[in-house]
Amino acid sequence: MDQTGYVTNKNSRPGLAVAALSIGTALNPLNSSMIAVALVVLREDFSLDVATVTWVITAFYLASAAGQPLMGRLADRFGPRRLFTFGMALVAVTCAIAPFLPSFALVCVARALMAVGTATAYPCAVVMVTELSRLANEPTTRPLGRIQMANTSAAAVGPVVGGLLVSLFDWQALFVINVPLALAALLVVQRAAPADTGQETGSLGKLIRDSDIPGILAFVVSLMLAMMALLNVMPGFRWHLLAAAVVIAALFAWRELRFSPPFLDLRLLGGNRPLLLIYLVFIVFSGVYYFAFFGVPQLLQEAGNYDAGLVGLLMLPLASLSVVVTPFTVRLMERFGVRAVLITGVCVLTIASAALGLLTLSLWPPLVLVVTAVMGVPYGAVSTASNQALYVSARPEERGVAAGIFQTCRYLGAITATVLIGVFYGPGVNQANWGLMVWVMLALSLVVIVLSVMWKKPAAGTSHL
Repeated sequence: MDQTGYVTNKNSRPGLAVAALSIGTALNPLNSSMIAVALVVLREDFSLDVATVTWVITAFYLASAAGQPLMGRLADRFGPRRLFTFGMALVAVTCAIAPFLPSFALVCVARALMAVGTATAYPCAVVMVTELSRLANEPTTRPLGRIQMANTSAAAVGPVVGGLLVSLFDWQALFVINVPLALAALLVVQRAAPADTGQETGSLGKLIRDSDIPGILAFVVSLMLAMMALLNVMPGFRWHLLAAAVVIAALFAWRELRFSPPFLDLRLLGGNRPLLLIYLVFIVFSGVYYFAFFGVPQLLQEAGNYDAGLVGLLMLPLASLSVVVTPFTVRLMERFGVRAVLITGVCVLTIASAALGLLTLSLWPPLVLVVTAVMGVPYGAVSTASNQALYVSARPEERGVAAGIFQTCRYLGAITATVLIGVFYGPGVNQANWGLMVWVMLALSLVVIVLSVMWKKPAAGTSHL
């Protein structure tokens, strides 16, 4: 056993293990995006209205956002390979059963369970990166870059894959496709990744007592209530949900400051300035990105009268270029450092946001292709640099829960963007209102620049490493 807490296994194949972890990590963004093309079919099959059918998306978002930090904490405590295996098994079993479920409510439950299972992958991958990069004799930027590339490409191809599956088969295929992917990831990680050792052991009763169950429940409930308020899933009760979320969050903080060991050590988190800054960077950055990702398609369909197929093709360069940029970002970080690449990426974000303002003048398809593609550059660069900044900012024993919170930051940014898009597009989806959103994107881009300049990699030997 080495100092990282893993057994040095001659059979470990780090490259293969990273590939399997990347597949597992890709399942969450893949399933969050490809379901969008099945909403009409689900409405017809279950005789639903528009508001009800969106719960198939909401259930996945809520479970993912709340599940990521929890899965990260469990990975820190009990070992990433064990938890990854559990998560992929849960996905495989759930997705094998889901096509035969008789009601829409049960389909939503299956989506939530699938979200919990896929939520294990990214935190487990981050926890395993140190040992896998050591075994491969390469810097951690490279495996993290491959994992980020899987995240990005899955989100890009999700609508395309979903459209093909639904058109060739039916909505049930969106579940079935996950079964072989999850099983492949599970089996390869079991064979190629180093075994977990050094994690918590003891009687079941002691492990439960030390798990801070009330703290976990308070965290999950407060986050879910806040997300439900942002998503406005219960019209007329938004402020009640938000108030309840604040009260439960306060009780959670009171509990965590007094319980040992806490689910989330707020004192250490509060004292880790680099980690808090990178969370803020990623929330605001995600908000800017999802303004474009969700706002432009609506503009093209409503104001440009483009059909959904053409809109999908026009948006593809945004996601595709972000995938292409990722490996170059990894090389630049190795040469110039994380901070320099992060700051450069967010400066390009500001330029890309300004370029999207050209859509207030014209929705000419070639122009749309160019300006959306430009947004793909900062998405690939900033996402990859933020991943590495998270890794170096978090303490090794808390990288799992830190990675889970990082993913939740993505959801917070995305949901905030959708809420604001609803506000600006409320009077009408037109180029004038899109112009107002561009000004908001520019303002948020400047905030991201300031936060990125404030972030600095912790020095070796500090409490953050």
